[in-house]
Amino acid sequence: MNTLLSQSINLFAVVLLVLAFAMIAQRRILTLIHLFTLQGAALAAATLIVGYLTRQHHLYFSAGLTFVLKVVLIPILLHRVILRLNVRWDVETLFNIPTTMLIGIVLVIFAFNLAAPIAGLSTSIARGTLGIALACVLLSFLMMIVRAKAVPQVIGFLSMENGLFFAATAATSGMPMIVELGIAFDVLVGILILGVFMFQIREQFDSLDIRHLEKLKED
Repeated sequence: MNTLLSQSINLFAVVLLVLAFAMIAQRRILTLIHLFTLQGAALAAATLIVGYLTRQHHLYFSAGLTFVLKVVLIPILLHRVILRLNVRWDVETLFNIPTTMLIGIVLVIFAFNLAAPIAGLSTSIARGTLGIALACVLLSFLMMIVRAKAVPQVIGFLSMENGLFFAATAATSGMPMIVELGIAFDVLVGILILGVFMFQIREQFDSLDIRHLEKLKED
């Protein structure tokens, strides 16, 4: 039973990585939110299993908090934002999708090589997934770089936080509870601030393209 659960952690790690790739290839904002919701659900499930196998009971709370925030609350807030802003598509990227995917593959190879010596020092049951966690962080960062609109960049930021949380779980079986509560609160406040930020961009420039912010620097 425990062997099967240990293997399921690897399965959820692969799901996180596949979803990260799907997000950098996705241009439809509504689908992007759905992919982020699935990523949050996979992260919560992986955290729950790590908590059960390592008997780190605070990870149960972390999994529940992740589910409430990233599967329920934040997707609802994002849906309301895109409804209010009336945006569905994000067609502008710095590179085309095939080029972005190739860069993503290079980043995954780099992440695995970077994480290999660190995973060797860890005693966590999920240390083998540390490379995938770092790859998710780098892929999310890539999405923030290549997207020109504010909403996909916010989702990229949230996905990067998912990768960081999974990296902490994989390497150290989770952070102290006070740290996890602080991060959850910061993410929630960050979403509210970024929501106001998006409405201000739309009001000032009648668009969510953040390249318009360069005009403020020129003025």
